[in-house]
Amino acid sequence: SRMNLSLFDNDSSSEWSEVLSQGATILRGFANRYAHALLDEIAQIERAAPFRKLTTPGGYQMSVAMTCCGNLGWVSDQYGYRYSEYDPVSGRLWPLMPGIFKNMAIEAAAKAGYADFLPDSCLINRYLPGNKLSLHQDKDELDYSAPIVSVSLGIPAVFLFGGSRRNDPVQRTLLMHGDVVVWGGQARLHYHGVATVKHNEHALLGNQRLNLTFRKTR
Repeated sequence: SRMNLSLFDNDSSSEWSEVLSQGATILRGFANRYAHALLDEIAQIERAAPFRKLTTPGGYQMSVAMTCCGNLGWVSDQYGYRYSEYDPVSGRLWPLMPGIFKNMAIEAAAKAGYADFLPDSCLINRYLPGNKLSLHQDKDELDYSAPIVSVSLGIPAVFLFGGSRRNDPVQRTLLMHGDVVVWGGQARLHYHGVATVKHNEHALLGNQRLNLTFRKTR
């Protein structure tokens, strides 16, 4: 099965694309060749801006821990969801986006049909077994013409991808280490989420999943 490819396979022949819907593509195995470098950079980012669990405007704590890098980071508190230049935990600017992050996101977007993507923010989510992400739209960005590029590292997760309305049918797709999902165009505001993550083990990340989502916020 292609799902059982080596976690360390750098051969581009192990990469292939799947159409999720019009405007949305899964690039299977695309990030495998970048994985070690990405994890090194994430460790540096975590030292400057540790993972934290944000609070929703309604007062609930999110189950998924996150941090950010780039010109802007996404924050949530009693005042709402928004992008901010400053990390609310440290009061400092978010760490700069590493060059390899930006280059990989640009390459993935182009391969999925979105040329000229230039991300200015990367959200890094850390999922542990039992964590999930409810269906939602990414709509805090000012520029909906740019796609979202989402990179999976670590243990598998089931990606939920619906339509433009919350009650539209939802596809359930297993994402493995190295898979990248790109959605834009008419799919840009489609609802999406992550089903409850099951216990598993990964050679590089143990029992966790890291997800990088690149956005053009302005």
